[in-house]
Amino acid sequence: MTVTLLESIRDPRDLKRLDVSELPQLAAEIRDFLVGSVSRTGGHLGPNLGAVELTVALHRVFDSPRDRILFDTGHQAYVHKMLTGRQDGFDALRKKGGLSGYPSQMESEHDIIENSHASTSLSYADGLAKAFQLRGESDRAVVVVVGDGALTGGMAWEALNNIAAAKDRPVIIVVNDNGRSYAPTAGGLAEHLAALRVSQSYEQVLDLVKSALTRTPLVGSPLYETLHGIKKGLKDIIQPQALFEDLGLKYLGPVDGHDEQAVEWALQRARNFGGPVLVHCITRKGFGYAPAENDEKDCLHSPSSAFDPATGKPLASSGTGWTKVFSEELIAIGAERPDIVGITAAMPHDTGLAAFQAAYPDRVFDVGIAEQHAVTSAAGLALGGMHPVVAVYATFLNRAFDQVLMDVALHRLPVTFVLDRAGVTGPDGPSHHGMWDLSILQVVPGLRIATPRDGDRLRELLREAVDVTDGPTVIRFPRGAVGDDVPAVGTLGPMDVLRREGNEDVLLVGVGPMSATCVQVADRLVDQGIGVTVVDPRWVKPVDTALVSAARGHRLVAVVEDGGRVGGVGSAVAQALRDADVDTPVRTCGLPQRFLDHAKRDEILVDVGLTSQDLARDIVEAVARRAHVLEEQPAE
Repeated sequence: MTVTLLESIRDPRDLKRLDVSELPQLAAEIRDFLVGSVSRTGGHLGPNLGAVELTVALHRVFDSPRDRILFDTGHQAYVHKMLTGRQDGFDALRKKGGLSGYPSQMESEHDIIENSHASTSLSYADGLAKAFQLRGESDRAVVVVVGDGALTGGMAWEALNNIAAAKDRPVIIVVNDNGRSYAPTAGGLAEHLAALRVSQSYEQVLDLVKSALTRTPLVGSPLYETLHGIKKGLKDIIQPQALFEDLGLKYLGPVDGHDEQAVEWALQRARNFGGPVLVHCITRKGFGYAPAENDEKDCLHSPSSAFDPATGKPLASSGTGWTKVFSEELIAIGAERPDIVGITAAMPHDTGLAAFQAAYPDRVFDVGIAEQHAVTSAAGLALGGMHPVVAVYATFLNRAFDQVLMDVALHRLPVTFVLDRAGVTGPDGPSHHGMWDLSILQVVPGLRIATPRDGDRLRELLREAVDVTDGPTVIRFPRGAVGDDVPAVGTLGPMDVLRREGNEDVLLVGVGPMSATCVQVADRLVDQGIGVTVVDPRWVKPVDTALVSAARGHRLVAVVEDGGRVGGVGSAVAQALRDADVDTPVRTCGLPQRFLDHAKRDEILVDVGLTSQDLARDIVEAVARRAHVLEEQPAE
């Protein structure tokens, strides 16, 4: 059986032994492997197709893991994983117990930081380089591969300011410039870099890249000729370096990022320089795979499930998603209210704002990967008489907590934050689980949090949120398809009653989509002869007085939420009861306060005991203990 070049690579040292003439063949095999593998599992395809030659060159020039190679963001590290001995694990990519979709220290000594939040790697690199200098290990290279989208984050420029100041401390910054983060990169820096792409000289390079480089066998006969014409980069004909050299960084490039020899040449020069250097590589996201190259939305950035490798089309419909429901309702609200504007941090499609932007082009602002700026810019819009809707993943709002607290809430500004991917998100792992927002936002004065349980409630609560004029509001919902609507059988104040059976034994409080689980729990409790009232508060912050009153009449309160148990809704309910001198005990059923690994949402909920069976058993035992305590209390 013939062993392919890719199969022969089990360590970066194997890569160094290949002849230069074999590298185009290897690149073709890598792309074929990527498409074939990710088409079965889902994952970040577009960014990795564009980083093949770049990653090969990195591992041929540098000696990982002694030299430290950092990726920003980590979703462009699949090729790195393949070249560091993990090809066999791709069948279980992003599955429970399988390979992470990001660098992972648990997987390999070649993975340095477990990052997926952008714009952080330059700060890591600054610290690593300082440590190596202090330890007398300055011969160890520190290399950062940073996507051009990550350079829209302010933290990256804070780090560059420090890196550039140390002229004798080597940090090699490789800008993987494909003009996109998720969507096309936004902002002034992006425009500066984009100016290269519209110049006549660069257009000639693009034509060469498009026509002459190796393609994956999935989309046609592979070409194994190597493009040698740009080995020394394009610096002599295009001069974008002023931006970085004025900052104090040595600049090399721009380099054709799909010419492996050109990238090697630039990286070798950078390594020998002895100080901070920026290597500017021009690449194409999705390169070599026609369905990705032709995908205007995001170059098949991250197909969430299996797809047809011949067409790039998903194999099955995932149903109506939470994001789509939000998107459609926001468009309807926008037609009624010209003051509604949207803000996205480089993710208009993934957060549902792209359709709103198509309907109202002047009312959506993409600020790049800059969540802190997004929030304070929203504050400015609110001060100017608009009602901003800031749509971000729940995990990314963590980065802008100070701005939510001091720039929005302190001024009691009407800004609505829509948190997509809240709670357990699944295969993207610990950096993406949106399990922190309910805890950190509890401390923000005047902020209201809504947790819709189904699509109809999302529409209702979004409208209620944008009607608030005296402070910020939050709407949060999970990833994936919306389940069936869960009808109410009554109300208690602003709360929906979803089930009421028997005595007032247990008050079961469902937070958002966990309300449907609570209804299932109620069925099990009733079968055990335990009376139960299931309520959906709809607005979980502040805790409404109606919930406090209901708790007073029950023997036990159980709060079920898909956020962290520490400081979440359960904690807030317990505090509200104590403040009102209600001594009904509160049981908080939520996520353990630890970094949860990647797996399907349902698998993780099983692991942490948030299934109807586990919850019912836990509550039955708690009711029994409570009854025992009451029986032992002396009669008055």
